[in-house]
Amino acid sequence: MAGENRDADARWMRRAFELAARGRFGASPNPMVGAVVLDPEGHLAGEGFHARCGGPHAEIVALREAGDRARGGSLFVTLEPCAHHGRTPPCVDAILSAGVRRVVAAMREPNPHAGGGIDRLRAEGVDAGVGGDADRARTLNRRWLTWVQERRPWVTLKAAVSLDGRIATRTGQSKWITGEAARRRSLELREEHDAIVVGIGTVLADDPLLTRRLGLNPGESWTRIVLDSRLRTPTAAQVVQTSPEQTLIAHTQEAAPGERRRLKDAGVQLLEIAAGADGRVELHQLLEHLARREVAALLVEGGSAVHGSFADAGLVDEAVFFIAPLLIGGSGPSAVAGRGVADLELATRLRFEGIERHGADLELRAVRPEEEDVHGSG
Repeated sequence: MAGENRDADARWMRRAFELAARGRFGASPNPMVGAVVLDPEGHLAGEGFHARCGGPHAEIVALREAGDRARGGSLFVTLEPCAHHGRTPPCVDAILSAGVRRVVAAMREPNPHAGGGIDRLRAEGVDAGVGGDADRARTLNRRWLTWVQERRPWVTLKAAVSLDGRIATRTGQSKWITGEAARRRSLELREEHDAIVVGIGTVLADDPLLTRRLGLNPGESWTRIVLDSRLRTPTAAQVVQTSPEQTLIAHTQEAAPGERRRLKDAGVQLLEIAAGADGRVELHQLLEHLARREVAALLVEGGSAVHGSFADAGLVDEAVFFIAPLLIGGSGPSAVAGRGVADLELATRLRFEGIERHGADLELRAVRPEEEDVHGSG
């Protein structure tokens, strides 16, 4: 019987993880969480996931669906229920009011301000504990965990490249290296992140809009960041002309007062960051500031100089490359420029995680190796 119970627990926790993943477009900067409620006989009574920041937590959605069937039943949830009052009331209060007898969480809440839910439930006589797949729970919310524990966003570097690693021809032509299916998947990445960053070179060369446009993310928070040390961004640029309040231009103290007034009058946000050794915006300070703005996941769309800057700074957590079966050759720009390394031992080493096909193109994903993961919060 004990083995049967373990198998059932594992099955319901897997279902909770499946539900949690549905929040990938809207939960941030909150974690993705899924919950399943069983009645006293072990039958499914309710389930839910956290769909958007500021909305009801997974446990609340599942308990509402379960209604009176939750009394005396069990709750499986991918993260320890919160015990604090944040944007929403504590989930622990709702669990106690519903009369749930048993709670199983996949991992503890790493934020001390929000944690303590398991301990409080135990104090109230609930059979509560941590079980299930803690590794899967950490992987699911690695972006959020980086934000909570390192106080910086998770950084995803994205590029569309030819088979020989070029992002443009020697004359600068880059539209379009990949096909329509890959470009749509690329736009999905924007829906999964809180902000996007490009360099002034990309703005001047391509005049991108940098908006979310698929309607997958139910939230309204979105920030377009331009790294522009001396504020060369034209007021006619699309990132200025369209929803300027969503645009943040990071510059250094070298930016002239007149340029600051020009762009401030255009309605964009300006942020002065100290210059690094290369005279450009110091990226660690930028990420610290973005973390305070509740940017938990940052998408870096380049170009190659910006990609290189993040790689040189050791700030690449994930790389998503869309690879087209093209051979461009010549002297066109590569996906990652920057200073680079002289010794392979110093290279940014990632771990391949997945590959998918989109039309004729491939999406190749690689992430920071697990042995470098600091989120040991199981």
